[in-house]
Amino acid sequence: MPDLINLQLGWPSPSLFPAADLLNGASSILESPKKTAAALIYGPDAGYEPLREQIALWLSSTYNIKSTPERICVSSGASANLANILQKFTEPEYTRRIWMVEPCYFLACPIMTDAGFEGRLRGVPEDEEGLDIDFLRTSIQEVEKSDGHPDTPSVKTNRTRYPRVYKHIIYAVPTFANPSAKTMSLRRREDLVRLAREFDALVVTDDVYDVLRWPEDTQADADAVHLPDVPPRIVDVDRTLDGGPRDDFGNAVSNGSFSKIIAPGVRTGWNEAMPAFAHALSSLGSTKSGGCPSHMSATFVAEMLASGQLQSHIKDTLVPTYRARYNTLFRVIREHLLPLGFHISTGKPYAYGHISNGATNGHAQSGVVVGGYFTYLTVPDDLPITADQLAARGLEKYDLKFASGGMMTVEGDEGSRERAVKGYGRGIRLCWAWHTEAEIQEGIERLASLVKEVRP
Repeated sequence: MPDLINLQLGWPSPSLFPAADLLNGASSILESPKKTAAALIYGPDAGYEPLREQIALWLSSTYNIKSTPERICVSSGASANLANILQKFTEPEYTRRIWMVEPCYFLACPIMTDAGFEGRLRGVPEDEEGLDIDFLRTSIQEVEKSDGHPDTPSVKTNRTRYPRVYKHIIYAVPTFANPSAKTMSLRRREDLVRLAREFDALVVTDDVYDVLRWPEDTQADADAVHLPDVPPRIVDVDRTLDGGPRDDFGNAVSNGSFSKIIAPGVRTGWNEAMPAFAHALSSLGSTKSGGCPSHMSATFVAEMLASGQLQSHIKDTLVPTYRARYNTLFRVIREHLLPLGFHISTGKPYAYGHISNGATNGHAQSGVVVGGYFTYLTVPDDLPITADQLAARGLEKYDLKFASGGMMTVEGDEGSRERAVKGYGRGIRLCWAWHTEAEIQEGIERLASLVKEVRP
């Protein structure tokens, strides 16, 4: 058992890295003179074409809506791609605000401020169905009524280089959210797309956990051919809702990454959006000069997808392992933490329904779908210290690390800090991806001991 148990760390376990599959992909590339030549040049602007093709096929089967390579642009991961999106499609001053779901993925805030939006990040609370649409609508209306907003971009005026600049950016992790673990309802996703169209906003979603999903029911068939459904991505809602997108660029982009399902060091991801959006994103100056991001790694990933090894790795290794760790985490939470006054705060569960062609002989399956990396708990009301203080004491006295709600405020937003004090700041985020089941159990037992120690 390690001295430090880190339930804060949102990383995949190194023991789960598909090193052999990566080696097979690398060998297939580097042992072929033709493929090697294609892998070691600068590469096309939008990314390695075979990878774009394979991602489109994979996403089509995952979400049951046809994707095409023209909708895909390869990136060097979701974080870098977020920065690229801001660089291409926003202009400080013309782009009024960055709206971030709170509790927020706090490491995204510096990406926004580095893009010139310091002081103009704003939090949007969640309710049981995800992002609070009424709050967001009222907040945007107040911003639009204020003085001083230019009607057109004043810097990015070259329409060939900058064909689309948005007035607002809305950032969310809609499925198995980091940190709240909530899944935004379909109704809420549709309302968000309509709002984005109304106010000329771009919805940027990190869709990095969707394929890591399973039935909540521990008795449900673990070997079923089909994973349970999740809601359609917001980018897909924008494709189909009310007659489809309002222009060639749309109002949503899906930000994807292989970091959670292969390994972070692969540094390869993608975005999916309207073809015009993907093409514009691929024309960044850094790409034009230096070549497409993550080019050589992208060729290895393409081989993994084409061979089916990545899909098998997800189905046969990641999902069963994370499902077992999830089940262990919640078993010990129910056993040790709920009796102490903790509450699970992950919102309204998403119900699914599908036909499994495997062990159930074609019978309909239904239930609640869970997944991702995280869960969110509120601490007992009678604790004399804050969640932040509880986390600090856990690290100091119990070698236990977990993320506390105070970390999840939106940078520079006083309203977000105030809402944290009254609400989500009394929460903690726990991750099951890094540690083994035994270590997870030990970590929760340490947390229970910590709470008993500080309770009056």
